[in-house]
Amino acid sequence: MRHFGLVLALGFAVCAAAQTQKQPCSTAGEDNAFLGIQTIRLWPGDAPQAHGTDCKDIPTLTEFAPQPGHGNGSAVVIFPGGAYVGLAANLEGRQVADWFTTRGFRAFVLQYRLSSNGYLLPVPLLDARRAIQTVRAHAKDYYIAPNRIVVVGFSAGGHLAALASTQFVPGDAAASDPIEQVSSRPDYAVLGYPWIGAISSDTSHLSYCKLFNVMDRCEALRAAYSPDLFVTKNTPPTFWYHTFNDQTVPVEQGLRYYEALVKAGVPAEAHIFANGPHGTGLGKGDAALDQWPGLLETWLRAQGLLTPDPSVAAPRPVRAK
Repeated sequence: MRHFGLVLALGFAVCAAAQTQKQPCSTAGEDNAFLGIQTIRLWPGDAPQAHGTDCKDIPTLTEFAPQPGHGNGSAVVIFPGGAYVGLAANLEGRQVADWFTTRGFRAFVLQYRLSSNGYLLPVPLLDARRAIQTVRAHAKDYYIAPNRIVVVGFSAGGHLAALASTQFVPGDAAASDPIEQVSSRPDYAVLGYPWIGAISSDTSHLSYCKLFNVMDRCEALRAAYSPDLFVTKNTPPTFWYHTFNDQTVPVEQGLRYYEALVKAGVPAEAHIFANGPHGTGLGKGDAALDQWPGLLETWLRAQGLLTPDPSVAAPRPVRAK
C-alpha cells in the first residue's frame, strides 16, 4: 500500500496534536482597525447543529482589508487545511490573505467547525456556504462586486473549497435572513494540494473515515461528499496545483477533479510540480514550486480580477495637508 507507514504515522500525529493542544481560534469582535482586521460570527446566534457555545462551536470569518484606496473590487474567501482536525490558520490563512490584499483583494479567512470536535460533514460545508453568502450579501459594505468572489482552499480546505464549488445553494428570495437570499456559489476557485479523495475506505493514504472512526458509513459519506462526483458545467473556473511526490494526498486525487472539470467543459488551469511535500502554502524554498503564486497571479489577471472595478471603489483616504 502506497506510503502506508508515512500516512499512518501522520494520521496518528495529527490526532495526537489535536488531543494534546487546544486549537487556537478567532473570536468575534476582536477587531484591529490599525491593521485593517475584523472578525465576525457567521450566525448572530448559535450556528446550525452547534454542540455548545465555546470557541470551537462558533464559526467565524476574519476580514483583511486592502490598502485604503487600492481595492480592486474582488474578494477571496480562504479555507485553511488541517485534515479537519485543526486549521493551519497562519500558513494557509493569514499569509494567503496578506498575499491577496497586497493585490487589491478584500480577503476573508474562515474558521470552520472541525470534525475532530464532533462536526462531521456536512457541517464544515454549511460554514463554507454561509461564509460565501455573507461576503456576497455584504458586497456593498465591503466595496466588492458580488460576481468577483474567489474561494481558496488548501488540503482539507481544498476539499471544502471544491465541495463549495460543486454543492452550492441558490439564494432564497423569500428568506427572512438577507444572507440566505444570495447564492453560495463562488465565482472562481483556487485549490492547493486538495484532499479531494478524503472520504475513502482506502487507508493506504490519509482517510477521513479512518481519522474520525466512521468506516461503517464511509461509502455513504464518499457518495455524498466527494467533489469530483458533483462537477457540472456550473462549477466555477478553477486553478489547481499539486506536487508529484506529495506523500499525504496523492496527486491522482487532484487529477480526478481536474479531469471532471475538463469533461464538464469548465475552464481550468492545472500545475503539477515535480518536488515538494504536502502543506507548503505559498512556498518553502523550492526553486520551481515557489513560482506557483506567480502563476496564480497571471491566472487571476486573465480572469479580470486584478483590474479595478470602478463601480465598487471605496472612497480614497483624505490626506492631511
